[in-house]
Amino acid sequence: MTLSVVFPGQGSQSPGMLAELAGEYPLIVDTFTEASDHLGYDLWDLVQNADADKLRQTEITQPLMFVSGIAVWRLWQHLDAPTPTIMAGHSLGEYTALTAAGAITFAKALPLVALRGKLMAGAVPAGVGGMAAVIGMDDNDVRNMCEELTRSDGVVEAVNFNSPGQVVISGHLAALEKACVAARERGARKAMMLPVSVPNHSSLMEPAQEELASAITAAKLNMPDIPVMQNADATIPADIEILRKSLQCHVVNPVHWTSTIQKMKDLGIRLQVELGPGKVLAGLCKRIDKTITAYPVENAATLAKALEGTTEAESSC
Repeated sequence: MTLSVVFPGQGSQSPGMLAELAGEYPLIVDTFTEASDHLGYDLWDLVQNADADKLRQTEITQPLMFVSGIAVWRLWQHLDAPTPTIMAGHSLGEYTALTAAGAITFAKALPLVALRGKLMAGAVPAGVGGMAAVIGMDDNDVRNMCEELTRSDGVVEAVNFNSPGQVVISGHLAALEKACVAARERGARKAMMLPVSVPNHSSLMEPAQEELASAITAAKLNMPDIPVMQNADATIPADIEILRKSLQCHVVNPVHWTSTIQKMKDLGIRLQVELGPGKVLAGLCKRIDKTITAYPVENAATLAKALEGTTEAESSC
């Protein structure tokens, strides 16, 4: 079976997400209820009733996206859908992938994700940092631009290499705004701020790294039952020490998503299923390699299409 399963990160959240799936499959709400018992607040009520501004707060976004991905993964398993040969997750989604793959239990991963969100939200003062997307520039040109614009009064760094010609930059808001203007002047088709409240994966996240690294060590991860390709270098770790160290540096390392999909293709992956809210990763996959068929799963219709496509492919192998 040449199937990969991937999980989205911050930015894919939206008010009312997964409501349709939850109406048909109680397992979705059950997963949120389990998470709420651990977190001490009603996560499902928050997802369904809070506005977009509330949901984009990092300390909230991270637990809700993690739980959303695990809920849909559990549904995928419940329906006896095809088992993937490899997994990955974009940014925060790497924690979801590692949990789904058996490297850590849901009960242990949830407080780790909640801590990650809290530490990242507190790494810089509110309203100081953020992220922006640059579309239509070469990766190296974006890197060079960021290096030129980074000064003592502002940091801006290229952090998410999402697809050819799509790079996310991260840093101080003032520096990001200057970078967006500069990118358009240098020929970018678009350069726009993203609905993310912190400068993820930039050097500004260093204050969050040490405490989070200690928590990751204490969590005692295992090697996953299903291989997980990690963001930092788009490789499958050879042992638990490499896996752990990569995750410990995760908040300050770039996300190499383009390379992740390209290396999956080299390993024989021809199908991708994105489990969780939105269809960002399915869209990126199409831009990276059109020979990989990508299915988002966020509602009943997309679930049915993904099940049909992957089951047919499995039966033909």
